[in-house]
Amino acid sequence: MRVFFATDVHGSETCWRKFLACGDFYGVDVLVLGGDMTGKGMVPIIATGNDRYRAHVNGHSQELGAEELDACRHSIRERGLYPFVTDQDELAELNAAPEKLERLFHRSILETVESWLEVADEKLRDSGKQCVVCPGNDDIPEVDAVLAESGTVHVGEGRVVRIGDYELVSTGWSNPTPWETYREEPEERLATRIQDMLQKITAPPERVIFNFHCPPYGTPLDEAPELTEDLDVVGAGRSLAHVGSTAVREAIDEVQPLMSLHGHIHESRATTRLGRTLAVNPGSSYEQGVLLGAVLEVDGGGRLNRYQLTSG
Repeated sequence: MRVFFATDVHGSETCWRKFLACGDFYGVDVLVLGGDMTGKGMVPIIATGNDRYRAHVNGHSQELGAEELDACRHSIRERGLYPFVTDQDELAELNAAPEKLERLFHRSILETVESWLEVADEKLRDSGKQCVVCPGNDDIPEVDAVLAESGTVHVGEGRVVRIGDYELVSTGWSNPTPWETYREEPEERLATRIQDMLQKITAPPERVIFNFHCPPYGTPLDEAPELTEDLDVVGAGRSLAHVGSTAVREAIDEVQPLMSLHGHIHESRATTRLGRTLAVNPGSSYEQGVLLGAVLEVDGGGRLNRYQLTSG
């Protein structure tokens, strides 16, 4: 069985379409998307009158005609952001009412996920390939219900999903971050969450695959630039700190699954061995529209034949 794993596409439509295409491109049986599938913000396209618009995209202010709107929207979506057309008065009203802005943001997220699932259903229906998606700490809770409506995508969160002769155990929750995201909790509660999932496993360890968004603490998979209390980067990013989860590390050490798949820390693209377990973080370059991933091949006897980090 061949598995393709990617994570942290953060709303990039380009990366989502590439992810779906990887089933055929790499000849895999199972597609697994780790946490953080949705974007982090919106970009207003401001109507200035006479079918003219202004938008700030890729660090530059652009003046647009009506015929350029679709291309502008596409460029914004490629970077994992959500475009919306407005005018100066409405934008001022939204900025003065954070709750309205948040509702618009959440609606944009859910509508985009719905459109992505339509693409997935068209691509994967009758393909014979499994697809498992597990939302991550940056994904709003409402995403799970939208994913559950898909005819081709399995929701991984909190579940043990059978893939071939193996069991895939998934969660997108993380230990606390400086950004107070939607799915994070203290290590003690995360440990309890993980232990509750482990009770559902029926396969032996060599036939178990973890899909935990947060990487294990103290490994090459969880190194990020060190931050001050004010969230400034220490030493121009040259000073690194381990920011992964001790609860995840303890679960891997305890169970020793065949593989453990992670993301969350985009710059920590790496693999490492933790006892018998191969732990993988393929990293993320979603802002450039580049899909980083890993192809992993296992046999029927609970052995990992080969693996390869990918980029494209």
